[in-house]
Amino acid sequence: MNRNTMFSKMRAALLGTLLAGPAFALPATALAGNGLTTLESQYSVAETEERLVEAVEGKGLTVMAQVDHQANAKTVDMEMPATRLVIFGNPAAGTQLMKCAPTVAIDLPMKMLIWEDGDIVKVAYNTADYLVERHGIGDCAAPVQEKVGQALDGFARAATGAE
Repeated sequence: MNRNTMFSKMRAALLGTLLAGPAFALPATALAGNGLTTLESQYSVAETEERLVEAVEGKGLTVMAQVDHQANAKTVDMEMPATRLVIFGNPAAGTQLMKCAPTVAIDLPMKMLIWEDGDIVKVAYNTADYLVERHGIGDCAAPVQEKVGQALDGFARAATGAE
């Protein structure tokens, strides 16, 4: 079995396990108290994604990848609501965080998830405070932590229209 076939089968099995219900929606409890900030968007998933990319690039950060989970599901003959992940970063800020605690690299670059939850489009992201706590960074990241937190909040608000 070649690598692509094996990857497709693994992805199909994982998606089948995760999406084994009639609809795909994260329960509210999945988003509560785990370091995620969630906002509702005034726009479609595609427009929210476009606005997020514009906001991120407008501040000089790099969009490293955009993942269309709905399109990926279709490649294995499965359906799911529009779900996109935008991965972006700033090596200057990320490097400072990784120098404080190398394990933070597992959560970098930063990501924002955009998805349809019924008739509502939502955006979620890990807070800077959560990353600092999760990786035990402490005061080492104080100069960066506030800036990253403000940037993430600004990006999410620009993307969702909650400006």
